Amino acid sequence: MGWTDAAEGLLELDDAALAKLDALTPMDAAAGTVLFRPGDSVKGFVIMLSGRVEVFLTGPTGREILLYAVEPGQSCIQSTLGLLGGEEYSGEAVTRRPARLVLVPRDVFLSLMDGSPAFRSFVFAAFATRMQSMMHLLERVAFQKIENRLAEALLSRAEDGLLTATHAELAVMIGTAREVVSRRLDAFARRGLVELRRGTVRLRDPDTLRSLAAEDG
Repeated sequence: MGWTDAAEGLLELDDAALAKLDALTPMDAAAGTVLFRPGDSVKGFVIMLSGRVEVFLTGPTGREILLYAVEPGQSCIQSTLGLLGGEEYSGEAVTRRPARLVLVPRDVFLSLMDGSPAFRSFVFAAFATRMQSMMHLLERVAFQKIENRLAEALLSRAEDGLLTATHAELAVMIGTAREVVSRRLDAFARRGLVELRRGTVRLRDPDTLRSLAAEDG
């Protein structure tokens, strides 16, 4: 029994493809581990078994935006683009939670893409899903108000009604400045939607936050 038995999305692969993958050894990464930085060459295709990896893009001014997160069953679009098109990484990937993952080396990845239709379908399906999420991100940043994006981020990241994150980290998640997030959170607190403590945000009125997150403009 190999690690592929517990991996999401690999059940349809043929025995030969599974054998190639099971020959690879999973690796563990502690929270806060930098997996790649801008300019690094792509070493392989990542398959997440557990945990969460977040990929950020940094602009010329130093402001960051969270492009996407990779969890079990999801793909890293930058890795796929690098393997198929030869591009270097333009973002930075950091483990948000302790992660267990498998790195499929370039030669194994390309061999599977050529010889396994099921693996090829797995890669392209994950790629399409990730592209769709990137389009949603572009739409939110371009057209959705800060309040709506902030409410959505609070709801999606809170655990048992509590989010542990600084205002700077929240700003990265929604693509704005820390000062803007601080002002909006203060306004939320005055309305009784959240309770603010140093490094944490407790959700007091999730229903109203959900209504804000669902607004189009």
